[in-house]
Amino acid sequence: MAQPAPDASPPAPIDAVRSGVHALIEGGSDNWRSFFDAVSQLAVNLVIAGLILILTLWLSRWAARLTRRGLDRLQRPGAKDATLQGFMASLARWIVIVVGLMAVLEQLGVRATSILAVLGAASIAIGLALQGALSNVAAGVMLLILRPYRVGDVVEINGRVGTVRRLDLFTTQLSDADNLDIYMPNGKVFGEMIINYSSPANRRMELTFSVDYDHDLARAEALLIDCASADPRILKTPAPWAKVTALGEHSVTVTLRAWAKLDVYWDARFDLLERAAVALQTGGLEHPYPHQVAVTKTPKPD
Repeated sequence: MAQPAPDASPPAPIDAVRSGVHALIEGGSDNWRSFFDAVSQLAVNLVIAGLILILTLWLSRWAARLTRRGLDRLQRPGAKDATLQGFMASLARWIVIVVGLMAVLEQLGVRATSILAVLGAASIAIGLALQGALSNVAAGVMLLILRPYRVGDVVEINGRVGTVRRLDLFTTQLSDADNLDIYMPNGKVFGEMIINYSSPANRRMELTFSVDYDHDLARAEALLIDCASADPRILKTPAPWAKVTALGEHSVTVTLRAWAKLDVYWDARFDLLERAAVALQTGGLEHPYPHQVAVTKTPKPD
């Protein structure tokens, strides 16, 4: 049997096992030795590939931590951007994983040129199969550039309200009021309406109250404005506003609008709602309830 040239590259582990099996089937003096040598070579390469995979996963986490720390040091103390840190850390992690997987395939005898050739031949099918994942990556990049929200902002996306916990290459993680984690694909997030409740410094509250038609509407408006003005958390500018906004079947709707800073908005809103309801009730402007009037018809005489 002709010996391979000294400078020839050794066969791939899978090819060596295949050759050993053929030698074992065809017979020969060295058939068993060739088979066991090929199996041993494959086992060694599998162990090495497993070690490379474990090292790759460890390096991916290390690269993510290093990227996060590096960006944290580069940013100014008062302008930390957790969104950028999380996104770039995720990007560094996936780059290391892809490089490591290429090294694992190389160790198993799958050449990078072969992989590229297969990818080129099947680019259309792979593109269609991975269009969701690739669109999520592209949407994540656009979200990072446009910055409709940052980590820590309270947002509403696709009808779900929560605090942004993380933005990576593929998903956006929210935490809602019940402390449940919500994972949304970036492509879905970028294609939906996004409402950011944390971006404005001040926010307006709008409270509606029902007043009976027989009551003094001007007095009701004055009581609501007094309640809002008495709360130090309510901003003086813009000033509180109260007007009649609707005429219902059983009552008149009086609306109170007031502004508060974002950090005290909800407490101020709930306290003002309770205080205004008590003030209207104390002032004799009770909430009118729907009522029915029974009319008895007198039968006509025959």
